[in-house]
Amino acid sequence: MERGRAYTRLNTLLQHLGGSSAGAVTAHPTSGAAKFQPQQFQVQFERICREEVKPLGLMLMRDVSIGKSEYVPCEKMVSKVQNFQEDKELFRYCTLPEILKYVECFTGPNIMAMHTMLINKPPDTGKKTSRHPLHQDLHYFPFRPSNNIVCAWTAMEHIDRKNGCLVVFPGTHKGTLKPHDYPQWDGGVNLMFHGIQDYDKNNTRVYVTMEKGDTVFFHPLLIHGSGRNKTEGFRKAISCHFAASDCKYIDVKGTSQEKIEKEIVDLTHKFYGLETGSLKNVWTWKGRLVKGERISL
Repeated sequence: MERGRAYTRLNTLLQHLGGSSAGAVTAHPTSGAAKFQPQQFQVQFERICREEVKPLGLMLMRDVSIGKSEYVPCEKMVSKVQNFQEDKELFRYCTLPEILKYVECFTGPNIMAMHTMLINKPPDTGKKTSRHPLHQDLHYFPFRPSNNIVCAWTAMEHIDRKNGCLVVFPGTHKGTLKPHDYPQWDGGVNLMFHGIQDYDKNNTRVYVTMEKGDTVFFHPLLIHGSGRNKTEGFRKAISCHFAASDCKYIDVKGTSQEKIEKEIVDLTHKFYGLETGSLKNVWTWKGRLVKGERISL
């Protein structure tokens, strides 16, 4: 089955690239159809920030450098919205054929949208808190196998090193899940921004420059992060982690994921009043079927 999916992925990518050889982390446009316009998602994001709409289950995050007393409902105060599975406009991203045709190469025909985010990386205040530490997304997920999970990450504007593009360590998706924790940064660290505690600093780094509408797809074991936003504007991207609906949940107790399980369970209770008790129950609550049949997730 894995060999068949790899063959399908290669064929799909080569067709998209016109038969050329694809680089490991090269970004290419997926916005060929007129209905796929990141601007539409930005309009809804701005409405959410102004509290004109309040979708059920949505979590608004602000940068740690912004104090509670400074908060007013506007775009500049929100660094990320998570869990937009109940917002029809933003969740439309997760159902776009332009996205799902690539996702299916990794997951097969039964596809769950598991984790949704719209990232609004703010200009750095000088405390370097706009950085995202190097991490592996699988650290947050209690389901396997990892090869049947993929992230779609779409630029909503031009993104480069100046405004904090993605940086990746090519080939690290072939490794294992590493221990994560909060980095010891002087300026503070944003909530749930866990990072890998021990990695090879000699690894090749690739900085992913993207244009508006470009999308990258990557494995949950890929080591990646992003740098500071050194511009005066906000860097926006929308993303979703997809998984095959026949993935299986695992018990993370006694593993390197036990700490993040407690943090996410506690946060879910604080924000939503839900007594989930486990990471599995949190993701069961958040996951949404976008294609095919819901099996075990």
